[in-house]
Amino acid sequence: MTAIIKPGAGVLFMKVGTHANEDLDSIIARKTKEIEDAGYGMWGYGGNTCHPRSMVQPFAEIFEQRGQPIHLVMEKMTSRHFAEQLRADEYSADNLNWTEIPPDIRVLGSRFALVIKSLEKCEMLLPLNQTRVPVGRSMGRIGSRYLRGQADKACLEVLDHPEVVNDGDRKEVGISLVAELMPPYAVFLRNKT
Repeated sequence: MTAIIKPGAGVLFMKVGTHANEDLDSIIARKTKEIEDAGYGMWGYGGNTCHPRSMVQPFAEIFEQRGQPIHLVMEKMTSRHFAEQLRADEYSADNLNWTEIPPDIRVLGSRFALVIKSLEKCEMLLPLNQTRVPVGRSMGRIGSRYLRGQADKACLEVLDHPEVVNDGDRKEVGISLVAELMPPYAVFLRNKT
């Protein structure tokens, strides 16, 4: 266990790699500069597994009420995401009221974004069989079972003890990048055109 991955902690797990024709090292450098220049960054993503309103925001509220930070923990993977690099122009926490994205922040090829206030490289292990999904339709499901197959992201709570499983699921994943989320935690993105 670490200072971030410890019993009771809330972590949003995500696999990361090339995105919108940009390699991970370039994305990290760009996001680090955004945080330095604007005070925060936006980590773009897609898919409904971590939908802003139905998953990430309710998840973040649980840990915010406990006075605990929420960390995005990322596993590096080989990715072939070659979507066009269309930059999002506006963001919204509720998908109703929209705000222009500051010029210092560039979110490319994504439907949603996580709002981050820090970003660091690291080396740690996330014990998936010692996590569970605390919100949504899969609430209570163990992380190692939830992340089977095509799932590449999840809102997870770290448990006191691992669940003993004999089903061949991955028990631990290597985390190489971590970010701390900040309100509004997750947002919708759109282009004016």
